[in-house]
Amino acid sequence: MKLSVMMITYNHERFIAQALESILAQRVNFDYEIVVGEDCSTDRTRDILMDFHRRYPDRIVPLLRDQNLGIMHNFEATLGACRGRYLALLEGDDYWTSEDKLQRQTDFLDAHSDYAICCHRAQIVQETGVNEEAVFPSLPAGPYTLEDLLKGNFIMTCTVLYRRDSGGKIPGWFREMKLGDWPLMVLAARSGKIRLMDEIMAAYRMHTGGTWTSRTPSGRLQESIKMLHALDRELGFRYSDTIRRTIAGFYFDSATISRRDGKRFETAKHLLGCLCSGGWKLRGKRRSLASFAKFSLLGN
Repeated sequence: MKLSVMMITYNHERFIAQALESILAQRVNFDYEIVVGEDCSTDRTRDILMDFHRRYPDRIVPLLRDQNLGIMHNFEATLGACRGRYLALLEGDDYWTSEDKLQRQTDFLDAHSDYAICCHRAQIVQETGVNEEAVFPSLPAGPYTLEDLLKGNFIMTCTVLYRRDSGGKIPGWFREMKLGDWPLMVLAARSGKIRLMDEIMAAYRMHTGGTWTSRTPSGRLQESIKMLHALDRELGFRYSDTIRRTIAGFYFDSATISRRDGKRFETAKHLLGCLCSGGWKLRGKRRSLASFAKFSLLGN
């Protein structure tokens, strides 16, 4: 099997048909499978999935959980069931917008053995509709490295295609995280470079039921910090300087949110985390850091 499309889904009855149709519409010259981890949804997601399976039994592999595993355990188990040499990821609430996506990315990795990952841009879709100006990432197309990825995640899950053997064994701490795509791509990038294509070939949907986007901005920042500390240990502290700068930036953003909300204790805690991670080196941030310190001590 050349390629597996891995999908995890939970309570996506409004979206999963569009997601599956966008995969089945792919024009490719190789065989592929669609492996779907359905995590015991409480809506009609499973019924819709099984209807597609009945129509495409040789293409869709449903993994029906007997009880809810949670996003990370479902992610890991579904990943382990994939047989393809290449892996593409698509969650049940996103969809692809180009019928040539898989072929183009597979052709690139076939021709460039020094690359482990190929990704592209995604259109951000809000519940209210498509914002044509909201495209991620805004970075220039071209080659990137593991260290670039540690500075900030520029890979949308719905855009990635990578070599299955590049990620290695999933570490135990992975299950305890609230986000899986960023650390998974970092682990895969140990084996080769990352190619960012210029084209927009997927849509990332932001909605109230999204497991990540429904978290508060402060909550997302704290989960990212936790994950980066785990990655630092996993990578043997070889990239600690880069990781610490990223963590310092996240603490700074957290302190900014807490200061705006008038939370002195939280501002002080995030300021301390920022400084302990080398935040005094953040370019153009010293005045703000001093303001956070004043607010933490004096309340104004």
